[in-house]
Amino acid sequence: MITSVVVSYQVRPEAVAEHVRLIRAVFEQLHAEQPDNVEYKVVRLADGVSFVHVSSASTPDGSNPLPELAAFKEFGRDSAARVATAPVPAAADIIGSYYPAVPLSDLTPGTAPSRPSDLPHGRGDEKSNHL
Repeated sequence: MITSVVVSYQVRPEAVAEHVRLIRAVFEQLHAEQPDNVEYKVVRLADGVSFVHVSSASTPDGSNPLPELAAFKEFGRDSAARVATAPVPAAADIIGSYYPAVPLSDLTPGTAPSRPSDLPHGRGDEKSNHL
């Protein structure tokens, strides 16, 4: 069963750096363990203090394995001291999703993908007729 949840909230301005550090630790653990039944994305909105988490998991009972990760437990440990507004979870249905071969978040701003196959339409040469 695939389940998805979107969680949004705001963090106290003085706690943003620590909050981001803890979120990055969750991603480090995910990258190290590479679970194949979880999709997870976290964005910080332009105001700098609002966060939105989108998580999908495919498990037999519909549970999400993220809360079992050590880094996620650490992220949640003192969250009440960091948040300015209570997290608001909402069940969601994923209509579609797309992930390029090289995630945009892995690219340095202003750089292009490193392989021709990473480019749109799989071409990195002048023979491509796509605009």
